[in-house]
Amino acid sequence: MASAKNYTEVLIDGKVFTVSGFESEEYLQKIASYLNHKIMECTANDSYRKQSADTRSILLALNISDDYFKAKMKVDSFESDMDNRDKEMYDLKHDLISTQIKYENTQKALDKAREENQALQLQIVKLEAEMKTKKK
Repeated sequence: MASAKNYTEVLIDGKVFTVSGFESEEYLQKIASYLNHKIMECTANDSYRKQSADTRSILLALNISDDYFKAKMKVDSFESDMDNRDKEMYDLKHDLISTQIKYENTQKALDKAREENQALQLQIVKLEAEMKTKKK
């Protein structure tokens, strides 16, 4: 089920506009606030104010596009970092599992060697006892 369309009035560059969207009213206000900030940023520049309305619109759009592409590059970089860290984590987990298997195999071999050692020690004691009985 789709969300209801929201309508809200926003103030952009001193003019009231009714905007609509499926996003929340707070989000629409946030977008208008961002746009006002970019307009103020641009109008702070004397050369911008001297341009025609069409040129100012294009320059404003270029500034907003610049923000978008810089943000997208950051997101792409973060996603790449995440992918690299996921791969590194996978490799570390694989190494951990391999090490655990080696440890378990070594532990089994050690346990077997201890059992063999005990059996041999017991055999030594029996042989020593037999030798003592034969000497007597």
